[in-house]
Amino acid sequence: MATNNKQKLKLLHLMDILRTETDPEHGLTMPQLIEKLAEQSLPAERKSLYRDIEALRDFGMDIRTLRKQPVQYCLAERDFELSQLTLLVDAVQSSKFLSDGASRALVKSIKLLASTSEQDALDKQVHVHGRPSRQNQSDFIAVDKLQDAIADKRKVSFRYFKYDANKTRVARRAGADHLVTPMNLTYSDGNYYLVAYSEDDKEIRNYRVDRMEYIEKSKEPAEHNELISSYDPEEIGKCAFSMYDGKRITAKLRVNADLMNVVIDRFGKDVSSKAVDGGSAAEVHVTVRESPVFYGWLAMLGTGVEILTPKSLREDYRVWLEDISSKYTD
Repeated sequence: MATNNKQKLKLLHLMDILRTETDPEHGLTMPQLIEKLAEQSLPAERKSLYRDIEALRDFGMDIRTLRKQPVQYCLAERDFELSQLTLLVDAVQSSKFLSDGASRALVKSIKLLASTSEQDALDKQVHVHGRPSRQNQSDFIAVDKLQDAIADKRKVSFRYFKYDANKTRVARRAGADHLVTPMNLTYSDGNYYLVAYSEDDKEIRNYRVDRMEYIEKSKEPAEHNELISSYDPEEIGKCAFSMYDGKRITAKLRVNADLMNVVIDRFGKDVSSKAVDGGSAAEVHVTVRESPVFYGWLAMLGTGVEILTPKSLREDYRVWLEDISSKYTD
């Protein structure tokens, strides 16, 4: 191998060694760097390595000297900090959308962004109930296809299914294709949802991505109308429960003080509220989508939350509770 080529390879391997085996807390001494380069059949001397390190610094790499005995060299600034990689690993391992196998594969890729000494800190396991036993490649393909259609501003067609009492997949609309304008993809409660405008229904609807099949990008351009342009995903995320469609209602709730943590977790710290009854409770104003899922959330809080207004919502919730109660009347 020509000397010039060896020098180029030496510089590249040195960069890779510093990237994969060092971090702000762990460095390598000059003899260790020489030894690791020798393992790649690349002889190096101290003087040449000093020049190489300076060249990499000039290139923009944040190579620092750790004042230890003996002196060590490390790559301090990285694309991702350990705390950021930990957050990514936690997010991947906590996702119900991913199977155990897909989760492990993604975590393995994330760990490659860390130094070898940091990778041990990323070895953690989060058990997620309800995770699929295996991951269909079609799940990832579906997300890619939908993202592509959104970027291209095209409609998408697909078939949508549900499960019957025998756990058999049954196509909705007797197997007819849905043709919609895709608006965005939302991740909620461990599932991906496509938010789309349905020309047939003249409404914005949410579709579980894992219950969509035969997804195709249409040649038809996406629809443009006031309903689509006024859609606010942040606002919807606050008022919809589990992406469940329903009538949008502003309600006033009376909440016991010991349940305010639950309310703030759900609606955010900026939720409109005022203390009442000497601070033992609060009147909270929230905008919600009326749905069985919202009623279920209220029921979970028991007598600690009461709907004050509107009366129509209060009455609908009472009827919902009575219907359930009637199932258990002997």
